[in-house]
Amino acid sequence: MKDVTTNNVAETEALGQVLAAQLRPGDVLLLRGELGAGKTAFTRGIAAGLGVEGPVASPTFTLLNCHEGRIGLSHFDLYRLDGDDAFYEAGLEDYIGGNAVAVVEWPERCEGAMPLCRLEINICYATEENERNIIFTPMGGFREVTL
Repeated sequence: MKDVTTNNVAETEALGQVLAAQLRPGDVLLLRGELGAGKTAFTRGIAAGLGVEGPVASPTFTLLNCHEGRIGLSHFDLYRLDGDDAFYEAGLEDYIGGNAVAVVEWPERCEGAMPLCRLEINICYATEENERNIIFTPMGGFREVTL
């Protein structure tokens, strides 16, 4: 487990870029945190590091946005789903693994559908307004990352 503190949105995005340099096709990242904690900002940094061009927004209403880059990015927002069955009924499991990196916001909504091998990333509010504590926990054999 690694713990990093960022002081603003730009630093949160930059940390996502640092992580992206170490990602491989098929990697799964689960982003946990309260509304507004910075999950999408972190994902924008990952996208930039993967060579994705264009805007990256949370797919709250579409559930999934796929982006092309040096490595593809499948960006999920499961907030509106209610359980594993809804995840499978939407066919979303087809976008986990494969040739893209999967970044999943609100994975707790469909916890049983998430793969065991993953990098869990908890983004928490810190003491200052724009400061965030970001905790990285590899699970199920996911390799250690350098940050």
